[in-house]
Amino acid sequence: MKTKIIIGTIIILVFAGWGISAFLDTTIKYVSFEEAEKAERVVQVAGGIDFSTVNYDANKARLEFTIYALGPVDSTKSERMDIIYYGTIPGNFDQATSVMVRGKHESEGFVAEQLLVKCPSKYQGLEKGNS
Repeated sequence: MKTKIIIGTIIILVFAGWGISAFLDTTIKYVSFEEAEKAERVVQVAGGIDFSTVNYDANKARLEFTIYALGPVDSTKSERMDIIYYGTIPGNFDQATSVMVRGKHESEGFVAEQLLVKCPSKYQGLEKGNS
């Protein structure tokens, strides 16, 4: 009876350890621009889009643009990151207030595998009583 309990406990611990390890490998965290440049795995960064830098090559389906850090930024430090994305431009990209980029930093810049754009809410600016 004791042997069955020990074997069962070992099996449960092995599967629990494997599950936790798999979960930690698939989680992708938000990092700063500086951390993203040093990361060796896929990470997420968020920032505002500098629309003056947007360049789309339809033949290669390559979108290039620059994002800037949102929130308080040290004025002596220009926090900007060049983004490269292969694929179609999200339909509401030109209306976006910010973007979340998931990818990995490579020699040509931060190569995004996924873009999520945040657009202004259609409910922003409505006064109470107006619908």
